[in-house]
Amino acid sequence: MLFSLVYGIAWASWWATRRNLRPKEEYGSAHWGNVRELCKRYADPHGGNRIFTENFRMGLDGKKHRRSLNSLILGASGTGKSRSYIIPNILAMNGSMLILDPKKELLRSTGGVLKKNGYDVRVFDLIDIQNSYRYNPMRYLESDKDVLTLVDALIRNTTPAKSHDTDPFWTKAETSMFQALILYLMYEAPPEEQNLGMVMELLRAGEAREEEDFQSPLDILFERLAMREPDHVAVKAYRTFQQAAGKTAKSILVSAGVRLSSISLGIIESLVSMDELDLYTLGTQKVALYCCLPDNDKSLNYLAGLLIMQVIQVLYRVADQHGGSLPISVHLMQDEFANVPSLPGDAYQQYLSTCRSRNIHNSICIQGLSQLQAMFKDEWEIIVANCDELLVLGVNDSKSADYISHLMGKSTVDITTHGHTKGLKGSYSDNFQQVGRELMAPDEIRLMNNDYALLLIRGENPCIDRKFNLSRHPSYAATPEGGGSQDFDYTQLTYPLQPDIDFDDTDDPQGHTLNLLEVHSD
Repeated sequence: MLFSLVYGIAWASWWATRRNLRPKEEYGSAHWGNVRELCKRYADPHGGNRIFTENFRMGLDGKKHRRSLNSLILGASGTGKSRSYIIPNILAMNGSMLILDPKKELLRSTGGVLKKNGYDVRVFDLIDIQNSYRYNPMRYLESDKDVLTLVDALIRNTTPAKSHDTDPFWTKAETSMFQALILYLMYEAPPEEQNLGMVMELLRAGEAREEEDFQSPLDILFERLAMREPDHVAVKAYRTFQQAAGKTAKSILVSAGVRLSSISLGIIESLVSMDELDLYTLGTQKVALYCCLPDNDKSLNYLAGLLIMQVIQVLYRVADQHGGSLPISVHLMQDEFANVPSLPGDAYQQYLSTCRSRNIHNSICIQGLSQLQAMFKDEWEIIVANCDELLVLGVNDSKSADYISHLMGKSTVDITTHGHTKGLKGSYSDNFQQVGRELMAPDEIRLMNNDYALLLIRGENPCIDRKFNLSRHPSYAATPEGGGSQDFDYTQLTYPLQPDIDFDDTDDPQGHTLNLLEVHSD
């Protein structure tokens, strides 16, 4: 009885004074991870791996480690995005690749190695356009919805980044015009006329005047189509444009023509006249598609934006034809990602959240988080959240440094304070206490040694490790820098573009769209 009473009093005392103590974690529990131990859990010893740092690899089978292979790479100029991450992963040769290549250095360094290892190397070259593979966005239109998506991307990618659309009427009117013209070509024109060059030709045939009874050759073309098929989808879109008055319609035509003004250049018209990229094979064959961009001129980057958008669109279709997953994984390596917008923020975050199941992986390379915020406004943090790996090669802006420091968390550290009182009865005192401290403060991140990188993987403690040394890659010796093949010259695989396109050179001149326009203009 006495024992029970004492036990009851002791238990009640403990219950009344109990505390939820977490020794050494009172102000934060963040601590450094062991990169070698992480590599043992994530690397695939039998298959291909994504290379991140000197001592960390990640296998391509997301079902095993339950992480996506959407990686965000932060690196200011000179931090080694190409040498320590992009080139090593190109040389890893894991599946097909779409490679954004500013200045064409990636193609020169790796194209020959991939070609010798059985890759079909294709190049969309906006630097040396004369020798580029041709790309026709209209080849990949399979439904009316595809036309809407293409026109939306065309309008978005040809609108200056900092412009403010105070009156959406003009954009909507241009959209209706482009939809009408592309839908007409898609359903009524022969295959060789289904390209952006012919869209420009149709725009030139359009004319607007104040006279109510005036009809341009383009008006007559659509009127004849309406007589034959009143409910034709192209006719409906064109009628939306025709609701504008004479001066307004003229402004719409001018604005639409300005958007496609680059197509008026013969070499660009030839570039988009037909298609040699064959995007449908990216997920079924070993293909390396390089998209080479000039770093001093963004006037044609809208074409690269259309290409990336359609690559994603086509890969999803091919995946659906193969049970929901591509037979060969596809890695989109987007260096200088901020220079080529491909999808709006809501669509891109949806893509990142669904591409894993399709066997599509992404490496998004930017100089700082401010670039991502400028591109996606309110959605930029969701884009970051959809990347399970964050590799920090070096940043020089406060926004990135602050964000990374906050993401890494705080740890609990011991500090000692010293006190000294002077006088006749002077004294010394030492006080010991615990405080919370960032695992790495923003200034420490900014001042990080250029030989090291930070690696943050979802669900794991952050790691710091040496950047990957390109000279240690097994395929380095085969590159021009390593003493192997010379710079890759892809022009031997293509025929020079002809700057002048003769749209009258067809097998069926009677059904030729330009002939119809000439008949109507007479």
